[in-house]
Amino acid sequence: MQVKNLMSTSLITIDKDQSLADALKLLRKNRISRLPVLNNKELVGIISERDIAKKLGSSKYEHMPASRLHVSSVMVKDVISVPQTMLLADVAKLMLENGIGSVPVMDDDKMIGIVSKADFTTLAVEGEYAKICTKDLMTKDIKSVSPSERLVHARRVSIDAKVGRLPVIDDENLVGMITSKDLMRAFIDFRKKVPEKYQKSQIKEVLVEDIMSTNPTVVSKDTSISEVAEIMIDTGYNGLPVVENDKVIGIVTQTDVLRLIAKLEA
Repeated sequence: MQVKNLMSTSLITIDKDQSLADALKLLRKNRISRLPVLNNKELVGIISERDIAKKLGSSKYEHMPASRLHVSSVMVKDVISVPQTMLLADVAKLMLENGIGSVPVMDDDKMIGIVSKADFTTLAVEGEYAKICTKDLMTKDIKSVSPSERLVHARRVSIDAKVGRLPVIDDENLVGMITSKDLMRAFIDFRKKVPEKYQKSQIKEVLVEDIMSTNPTVVSKDTSISEVAEIMIDTGYNGLPVVENDKVIGIVTQTDVLRLIAKLEA
């Protein structure tokens, strides 16, 4: 199958000179995690929730509101794109090798679509994927935080580990999840509510438990990948904790599913 058969053609884009506030509105309104960035209708970058959280949480920009930062200052400029005729297995491999969540699809020099990990996940809802269990795919090396740790610490763990989703564990029990989206919104809301002169000191008072999502959706080690894919599609979650006897034993993400799809498609 070629990528043109899976890509989304409903393109939500943003201009490089628009503000981060504009980008945030588009991300929220359309429930997406990244935006292609254009300059005079030409593709010049990609901006994601993780990019925004990383930027807004840095000390260099800690006092600057999202409305004063341009998309061009945050976007990833070296955009990897693919032709519409590229095979899905090759696209998946390219995304995995470069650690990216989506790629624009081009026809000559014009962007005609975009394909993401979420799009690939739709391929895993039936067939061979129903015979494969979460335990065969999950990541066992879990990066996590505790509810009493600071927001800035969670941001650093997320950046260093290059993950967009962290289980929140208290006394070995899963009590919540914190995502790039949570981090991004927390930093923005904080800047709106706290006067600039108090932000540097008060940001250290914001804890993981203040912004984490509680009662997270979980799966077991015997849950099929088809069911995992269906849950991801229904909820929009890109990662699910794997729990056994109330303890987190792993996490399965869209990246894990993409890796499996690349193998089976090949």
